[in-house]
Amino acid sequence: MIPGFERIVEDRIKNAQYKGAFKNLSGAGKPLNLTSDQHIPEDLRLAYKILKNADCLPPEIELKKQIQRTEELLAHMQDTQERYRAMKKLNYLIMKLNASRNQDARFDMPQQYESAIADRIGPVSTKPR
Repeated sequence: MIPGFERIVEDRIKNAQYKGAFKNLSGAGKPLNLTSDQHIPEDLRLAYKILKNADCLPPEIELKKQIQRTEELLAHMQDTQERYRAMKKLNYLIMKLNASRNQDARFDMPQQYESAIADRIGPVSTKPR
């Protein structure tokens, strides 16, 4: 979104909430009907339905699941070499996920090595060399 525009949108939503514009809406408190496929292009509906019935996930969702599993494994690892290998795998998966999207780089998932490098380097000296 355009910088500043997000702020305007958020302010208007909060103002509408404060005024009660979202109270007593039809369907309030009921689960969303996610079986409707009206938002899916007509030529993809059959393919998506077949994939859904076969319990196949889109590649992006599969990658996100792999990233989550790798993060969980990494959190419980003690061995430094294993942690390093898991961190490399995690960063590869994140890079693969970010590369598969056609969007602005600001919305990419951050890789996990930045803080480790900062810890290893230590505080940055501001003295001239």
